[in-house]
Amino acid sequence: MTDAMTDAMTGAVTGAATSQVTGQVTGQVTGQVTGQVTGQVTGKVTGRVTGAATSTRERRWRPVASLDVALTLSPHRHGGGDPIWRRTPDGAIWRTSRTPDGPGTLRITAAAGEVLGQAWGPGAEWLLDTLPSLLGADDDVSAFADTLARAAASGDARTARTVALVGELASRHPGLRVGRTLRVFEALVPAVLEQKVVGREAWRAWRWLLRKYGEAAPGPAPEGMIVIPPPEVWCRIPSWEWHRAGAEAVRARTIINAGSHAAKLEATVTSPAGGFAEADRLLRALPGIGVWTSAEVRQRSHGDPDAPSVGDFHLSGLVGYALTGQKVDDAAMLELLEPFRGQRHRVTWLIALSGRRPPSRGPRMPVRDYRSF
Repeated sequence: MTDAMTDAMTGAVTGAATSQVTGQVTGQVTGQVTGQVTGQVTGKVTGRVTGAATSTRERRWRPVASLDVALTLSPHRHGGGDPIWRRTPDGAIWRTSRTPDGPGTLRITAAAGEVLGQAWGPGAEWLLDTLPSLLGADDDVSAFADTLARAAASGDARTARTVALVGELASRHPGLRVGRTLRVFEALVPAVLEQKVVGREAWRAWRWLLRKYGEAAPGPAPEGMIVIPPPEVWCRIPSWEWHRAGAEAVRARTIINAGSHAAKLEATVTSPAGGFAEADRLLRALPGIGVWTSAEVRQRSHGDPDAPSVGDFHLSGLVGYALTGQKVDDAAMLELLEPFRGQRHRVTWLIALSGRRPPSRGPRMPVRDYRSF
């Protein structure tokens, strides 16, 4: 691993920082609150109220290394027309979330190395406070560089070739970060809907359920954006509505049961060491949630760089073909990824972005429609 490569891999934001919060209310009362915050990022949050119905808050944050905002946020989009994710022609990315403080809308743009976050709704302050985490400020990319260096020094010829390939793939995407939303149930619902079905089938059910039971996004969000309903609403959705959405009873029961345990799941984001192990344990203790679903959730909610999606229909074939020229099964994939333990999800993401794919043979999985059953 060269010094230049190590520098490219290192994107963690370090050092003491200052965050200033300034709120201005136009009217009879004007106040200002200023707080000193120490941490890994430098940002400025401003809030302005322009009328009784519109409240906009902003934060400017400058990461210390290159950051590809669109790529880092891409895992949180679930198909075309996702009601909680939108990219507008001006390049802005919009997200909605049901935060601990309530629903919120977040607009993210980046220019000249600076990220601007704008937020609306009761959850606006929370969304701005956690903006750096969403964009990977907590992602220790230096650990990835260390992993590559250790693997390269193993003395194994095959491992050395694999490390060289992974390092080259990483150099193509120096701005990739594994961010975390800190919202477990929001990641769990679409992951369960995506179990054992093709993406279009799952995304159709996701859109239908959000439009039926979600609420309109606060602020000037693009038309059609929706905030995911809270867990208690998911628990009350009747069986015939799941059927209309195209989700069969097994996935419906899994989501309903998880909704009753949502508080415990959300608490794992503040557990030691990122809460990865605790989240995995609690998730897989729930009926209907296995290795694949747990990994898909932790990748997004916790930013777990070592959560490969074992059991994915395509992933083992992609990894095997990229690293050996042949498709492999899950067990062989894990063996190939073992030198990268601690960073296996990051490595599989880089491989998926590489374009190295085995030749397509055989028919595609059909898109089923449970509504016609």
